[in-house]
Parts: sequence; structure tokens; C-alpha cells
Amino acid sequence: MAAGGKDKKAGDLAEGLTTGDKAPAFRLTLDDRTTVSLKDFKGRNLVLYFYPRADTPGCTKEAIAFSGARPAFAKAGTDILGVSADPVAAQAKFKTKHKLKIGLASDESTAMLQAYGAWGEKSMYGRKFIGVIRKTFLIDGRGRIVRVWPKVKVPGHADEVLEAARAI
Repeated sequence: MAAGGKDKKAGDLAEGLTTGDKAPAFRLTLDDRTTVSLKDFKGRNLVLYFYPRADTPGCTKEAIAFSGARPAFAKAGTDILGVSADPVAAQAKFKTKHKLKIGLASDESTAMLQAYGAWGEKSMYGRKFIGVIRKTFLIDGRGRIVRVWPKVKVPGHADEVLEAARAI
């Protein structure tokens, strides 16, 4: 129930996910064609980061930063999963090309992206369009959202998320 005793609508839920909320369940296909779900991370923390498009400059820098910090995240009991609307083949090519050590999941239907409020209107060079919004969630081992970064700036982001993961 949302504040005021009214149920949240699907669109409201996506916009309103915040600290303490239960993370929406998901089941997606990974870059290696296996499936992954929120349940797979039970008992471990999860960094769930959304990125607009594989193999673009900002997305590549972000993926490389999270991949490089993977051992430190593992020490903090935290897994990392990147999600975009790119097809599985594009995710696999991106992972191989940049030797990434993190899972990349595909949500071509955008259902999971919408559930997390990571699909919506964006603006670039004065043109408005619908696409993946770069944002990150830190989810604890019980499936609760610990922290949300709603407007990610790539430089230093992985380090900031790691600091938050260590504090859990």
C-alpha cells in the first residue's frame, strides 16, 4: 500500500522504488544464455545497475569499472548484475570484447526495466525518446532495496556503490 492507503499502480511503483522497499522479482537471460532471477541472490547483496546500450562509451566505462571492482564487491558479499534492453547476443559480444567479469542480462521486453523505473523518457541533443535510464540499486540478501542511485554519473560510481555495499 502506498501512502494514504491506496495501492500503487504499476507505473507509480517504478517511480517510487526507494530504500526499504522489496525489490521487484525478475527472471532474465544472461549473456551466456542461462537465466538469472532475484531469488538467485538470496543471502547475498546485489548491485543491480541499468545501462542504456552495450559497447557505447559511457556504458563501457561503467561496465569496466564494476568488472574491475568485482573482487572487492565479492569480499563485501555483493554480486553485480548489469541490465539493458540489448539482445543477449549483443550482451555476450560486449562482455567478450571488454573481458568483463560481471553478468550482463537482457530485458528486451523492458518489463523488468519498467518495474525498476529504468525505462522512460530521455533527452539527447534536444530530442526526446524512450529508453533505458542509467540507474543503480543496491539490494540486500533479503531482497530489500538498501540504496538507489536514480541519476548515475559514470566517473567514480562503482567506487561509491562499493563503499555503500561495504557498509551493509
